[in-house]
Amino acid sequence: MTVLFDVDEGVATLTLDRPPMNALNVAVQDRLHELADEITRRDDVRAVVIRGSEKVFAAGADIKEMRDMSHKDMVLRSRALQEAFTAVARIPKPVVAAVTGYALGGGCELALCADHRVAAENAKLGQPEILLGLIPGAGGTQRLARLVGPSRAKDLIFTGRQVRADEALRIGLVDQVVPAEEVFAAAHAWAARLAKGPALALRAAKEAVDSGLESDIDTGLALERTWFAGLFATEDRETGMRSFVEDGPGKAHFG
Repeated sequence: MTVLFDVDEGVATLTLDRPPMNALNVAVQDRLHELADEITRRDDVRAVVIRGSEKVFAAGADIKEMRDMSHKDMVLRSRALQEAFTAVARIPKPVVAAVTGYALGGGCELALCADHRVAAENAKLGQPEILLGLIPGAGGTQRLARLVGPSRAKDLIFTGRQVRADEALRIGLVDQVVPAEEVFAAAHAWAARLAKGPALALRAAKEAVDSGLESDIDTGLALERTWFAGLFATEDRETGMRSFVEDGPGKAHFG
């Protein structure tokens, strides 16, 4: 298997399993797409953790495999690669990346597909494609710029340099930095807490934020308004408001 899959108490864990460096080849790409679609469909999955091994998240694309590809091959693969990563990014549930060791190239781009990134103190992230005479091809030029701003994104993409966890936190590339031995526990705790929340409201929040960033503010506000009103028809809204009135804020238990 190239990506291991496990579900425990509402949290799905995707573990990249292609030692030694979790290089992202076509098999990994296809498996990620398959699992993203499955997670999207499954009601018993309410949050997701994406992780690598203790020493490496994913060190990038499989260069040996790419080197033998023709221009025609790469035209087809680049579309499939973007579609796989987009499927991960559009999972309508909270997704957290547990970043250990290297997250470079496609590895960094996969982490960018998550809603939240927990990094080990020794993690290194970057987009080194320029050093191969290329540019990021799995969403890096788009998601990175949206996350850290165009100027910082250009710095990382133009130079191909790696950033350590402390700088990644400072520029907003990751959201939390913890000791290496605590990464997986911290990522799972983040996911597990949200797995207990109102699933439809979380889906609405994610779609409203992500879709709003890809459109003008009036379109975004219209989407927000539609979701806000629509949630009043849900059982979770009834549960949340009843609990607030009867027990105080933050004590509701959602199914």
